[in-house]
Amino acid sequence: MKWEQLLNPKRPRPSSRPDDHREEFERDFDRSIFSAPVKRLQDKTQVFPLEPHDAVRTRLTHSLEVSSVARGLATLVCQWLLEQREILPPMEGQITAIAKTCGLIHDLGNPPFGHAGEIAIQGWFRSRFPVDPKSTLDPLATVLNDDEQLVGDFRKFEGNAQTLRLVSKLQILADQNGLNLTFGTLSAACKYISPSHKTDGTQHAKSKPGYFASENRLVERLRDETGTGPARNPITFLVEAADDIVYSVCDVEDGIKKGVIRWRDVEDVLRSKLKDQADEIIKLKDMILKTGKSAPEDLPDDIHGTAFRSVAIGLLVRDVVNSFIERYEAIMEGSYFGELITEGSHTALVDCLKEIGRSKVYCTPSTLKLELMGRRIICDLMDLFWEGARQLSGDGKFKTKDFSGKILALVSENYRRVFLNSISEMKELPVAYHRLQLVTDYVCGMTDSFAKQLHSEVSNG
Repeated sequence: MKWEQLLNPKRPRPSSRPDDHREEFERDFDRSIFSAPVKRLQDKTQVFPLEPHDAVRTRLTHSLEVSSVARGLATLVCQWLLEQREILPPMEGQITAIAKTCGLIHDLGNPPFGHAGEIAIQGWFRSRFPVDPKSTLDPLATVLNDDEQLVGDFRKFEGNAQTLRLVSKLQILADQNGLNLTFGTLSAACKYISPSHKTDGTQHAKSKPGYFASENRLVERLRDETGTGPARNPITFLVEAADDIVYSVCDVEDGIKKGVIRWRDVEDVLRSKLKDQADEIIKLKDMILKTGKSAPEDLPDDIHGTAFRSVAIGLLVRDVVNSFIERYEAIMEGSYFGELITEGSHTALVDCLKEIGRSKVYCTPSTLKLELMGRRIICDLMDLFWEGARQLSGDGKFKTKDFSGKILALVSENYRRVFLNSISEMKELPVAYHRLQLVTDYVCGMTDSFAKQLHSEVSNG
């Protein structure tokens, strides 16, 4: 791969503002940050659904933090690339702009209630279209022309694939090109590289679906325009690492702020698992808190958590930069298939934090109850809107005197317009596929509060 081609500033639809003072990749960031899907992230779950504590992260604050760390990683990597004469000076700003935009938009495709919502959508397709073990017939495959990818798009529904769909089609500005981001940014936003029927557990980049059949043509064009072929864009590795750093560290910090785990408990686990490395980390944390010769006694737990977060992110950022540099040749050849976060000297810290998250933070009774509530809400809404969508004709017309029409009238006109565009532009896909995407697009785009309120209104008032 070559940076000159990776940093492709062209867009699916040519820009209509050639006199704009902004660099093309900065325009991508501005388009994204002012978009409705980014605004909706303020009412989408990061860890704790429907969280009233204003100091605990939402999906929006998480995404802003990932954007910041991704920009920082890209800045440090670019310093090395400039020293090695791998890039020219103008490319530094372009790479950092792409990284911060991809960090901002990386979770746009996630449904309400976080990853629990993603699992709920997958489960809905398994329960709504169950495979009878006594029969060779698959009811979902039957309505989707026995196409393996089309079936996998729904049974393996993936928020990352939905992100690409959202920014390229669903968030309409003027036409069916969505936000019409540059090829350089869209390429770097593709975290996974396989379609749903070709996922492969032996390679991380192929472990989950990276795009749906509805975006097959777009992905082919992205690969051609940026020269990545079937490999990952190098910037993608940095954005993924930024996400891993932020969620592994900050989810624990949020757990401390929520009071579901004490700082002393976190410190004990670190000392037990990391030994001498824990002493280094805690010493650096205490240095931040010092006002004199030593840190004040009896500081609140959340102050310790904040100082620890600062130290941990700093250490992991340096690790990731070093890992990228060490594997640069393989990354540019498309032959590196790992995760940068697992390659550094503080990998054990990341593993330790993720274990604390799983065992202490994500499994609190209040969180589990809200996730179960979220599953019920999502599955009920999927049932409701499928009742309407399955009757929707190819011309998009419906009658509100019928209950199916009444249901469809509740669906945003924007999503119905995308449905009609898809019917017209992608005749190779069965109508049932477009109908099912209409349902997932609409439910996936809801905020937590909107989904909860709508469910209440249509079920029991």
